[in-house]
Amino acid sequence: MSTTDRSASNGSAADASPADGTPADGRQLTTSGNGDAGGGRGLRGAHYKWTALSNTTLGILAATVNASIVIISLPAIFRGIHLNPLTPGNISYLLWMLMGYLVVSAVLVVTLGRLGDIYGRVRMYNLGFTLFGLGALALPFDPLKGPGGALWLIGFRIIQAVGGAMLMANSPAILTDAFPSNQRGMAMGINQVAGISGQFIGLILGGVLAAVDWRLVFLVSVPIGVGGAIWSYVSLREIGVRTPAKIDWLGNVTFGVGLIALLTGITYGIQPYGGHSMGWTSPTVLSGLIGGVVLLTAFCFIELRVKAPMFDLRLLKIRSFSTGVCAALLASISRGGMQFMLIIWLQGIWLVLHGYSFIDTPLWSGIYLLPLTGGFLIAGPLSGFLSDRYGARYFASGGLLVSALSFIGLLLVPTNFSYPVFAILIFISGAGMGLFSAPNAAAIMNSVPPKQRGAASGMFATFQNSGFVLSIGIFFSLMIAGLASTLPRTLTGGLTRQGVPHGLALQIGHLPPVGSLFAAFLGYNPVHTLLAPTGILAHLPAHNVAVLTGKQFFPQLISDPFHHGLVIVFTMAASVLVIAAILALRHGGSEVIKERAAAENGMTTKTNASQEPAARPEASGLRPSAADPVPADGQAR
Repeated sequence: MSTTDRSASNGSAADASPADGTPADGRQLTTSGNGDAGGGRGLRGAHYKWTALSNTTLGILAATVNASIVIISLPAIFRGIHLNPLTPGNISYLLWMLMGYLVVSAVLVVTLGRLGDIYGRVRMYNLGFTLFGLGALALPFDPLKGPGGALWLIGFRIIQAVGGAMLMANSPAILTDAFPSNQRGMAMGINQVAGISGQFIGLILGGVLAAVDWRLVFLVSVPIGVGGAIWSYVSLREIGVRTPAKIDWLGNVTFGVGLIALLTGITYGIQPYGGHSMGWTSPTVLSGLIGGVVLLTAFCFIELRVKAPMFDLRLLKIRSFSTGVCAALLASISRGGMQFMLIIWLQGIWLVLHGYSFIDTPLWSGIYLLPLTGGFLIAGPLSGFLSDRYGARYFASGGLLVSALSFIGLLLVPTNFSYPVFAILIFISGAGMGLFSAPNAAAIMNSVPPKQRGAASGMFATFQNSGFVLSIGIFFSLMIAGLASTLPRTLTGGLTRQGVPHGLALQIGHLPPVGSLFAAFLGYNPVHTLLAPTGILAHLPAHNVAVLTGKQFFPQLISDPFHHGLVIVFTMAASVLVIAAILALRHGGSEVIKERAAAENGMTTKTNASQEPAARPEASGLRPSAADPVPADGQAR
C-alpha cells in the first residue's frame, strides 16, 4: 500500500469514534445542526446510522428515478403538450428534456458537495430535498402547450436537477460520517443499488404511468419530495467535520461553464449538420468542445493556486480515489450506452417483430429489461458486505470483467434473439455492475480525509453523471457511423420495392440515421415518420401502404445494419470495461481493511484516554483533526 493511501486511510479513520453518533466512551450526545453538543434535534445513538441510510437511500433513489423516468414516457409527454419532437426545429426540446437533468446535476454536484463541507452536509441535503419537492409540485401542472409547455417542463426539471444534485453530492458523505469503516461497504452497497437501480426503475415506472396520464410521471415525485424533505429535516443531524472557508468563485465558474460547454457540445454533436449525418463539424459544437476543455484546464490551474479550492486536486494523488472515480466514469459510460442501445434494440426491432405496436413498445421495453435491474439488486449489497471484509480490489475489477463478458455475449446473439438467452446476458451484466459499484464507492469515500468528504462525494457523482451524458454522445455516434455505411442502400432498396419513386426513396434513404434512431427510441414508426411529410402514402396502393407502415417492414429492413452498428458499440463498451477493470485492480485488498481497522482502534483508544468528563473536545466545540494522518498504532508522532 502506498504512503499516500495509508495517510488518507488513517486520516479518514480519525473520525470513526462518533460514527454512530455516539462518542467512543459510550456516552450519548445530542448534536445540534452544526455538529456540536447541546442540540436536541434528531434520533440518538447507534440507531442514527440506519436512519441516515434509509433517508439517503430514499433521496438517491428519488434523484436517479427522476433522471430516467422521462426516457420511456417522452412520447406521451410530447403528445400531452401537443409538440412533435421529431420536427427539425423541435429536436432541441427533445435533447434538453432528455439530457437537461443529467447535465445540470453533473455540473453542480462538486460545488454542492464542497458547500456541504463548508456549511454542513445535512443542511445542503435538506435543502436539496426541498428544491426537489418544489420542482415536482410545478411539473404536473404545466398550463402551456407547444414550445411554451416544453420550456416549462425543462425549466422545472432543471430546478429538480439542482435539488437532485444536492442529494447525490451529500448522500455518500453523510453515510461515511455515520458508519464506521467496517460497515461502509454494506451501506454504500445499499445506497449504490438504490441509485443505479433507480435508473432502471424509472424506465418501468415511466412507461406504466405514461400509459395512464403523462402528468402522473411527474406527480409521483411530489409525495417523495415533500415527505423526504420533512423526514430529513426531522431525523438527520450534522456529525461530520465542517471546514469553514471562503467560496472559490473563480473555480466554481470555470468548472461549471466548462463542463456545461463540453457536455452540451457532445449532446449536440449527434444532431445532423449541413450535409453530414452528425454535427461534430458544427461551429457551435466545436466551440463547446474546445471552450469546455480550455475552461476545465484553467480550472485545474486555479485550484492548484487558490487558498481554499472548490476541489482539492491533491486528492487525485490518493490511489484509491483517483482509481475509483476513473473506473466509475468508464463504467458509467458503458452502462449508459448499453441502456440506450438496448432500448432502441427492443423498441425499434425485437418487440415490433414479436407483435407489439410501436406505441406500446416503450412500456414493454422497460419490463423486458427487468433482469438487468434484478442482477444489480442481488449482487450490489452482497459485494458491499463482502468488500468490508476482503477489500474492494477483486470485487470491483471482477464485476467489470463479468459485465464485459456479457457485452461479448450480446454480440453473439442475433437481432431477433431468443428472450431467455437475452435475459440471462443482461442479468449477468447487471450483476457485474452490482459487484463493482458498492466496493468502488466505499473505497473512494474511505480514502479521503473527513473534512473533504463532501467535495470528494461531489466529484465522484460528477464522474458518474458525466459518464452517462458522454455515453449518449459516444455510443449514438458509433451507432450512427455504423448505420451510415449500410442503412442508406438498404432503406432505398426496400422503399423502391414497395412502389416509392426511386428519387424519393434515394432522398429518404440518405437522410441522417439519427432521425430513425430517435423515432424508434420514442416509440414511433420510423417509416411512417419519414414518409408522411412527403404525401406519397396517399398515392400508393393500400397494400404497399400497409406493408410500409406495418410492424414488420422497418424492423426487418434495419436488422442487419443495426447489428453492424451494435458490433461497433458493444465492442467499444467491452473494451472500456476491461480498461476500468485494470484500473480497479489498484484498489486495496484485505490489507487495507486490516490497516484501517487498526487505525480506528488506535484512534478510539487515544480518544477515550483524552476524554475527561469535565473537558471533552466535543464540549468545548473542538474535535481531533481528522485530516491529520494517524499512524496505525494510534500514537501521535
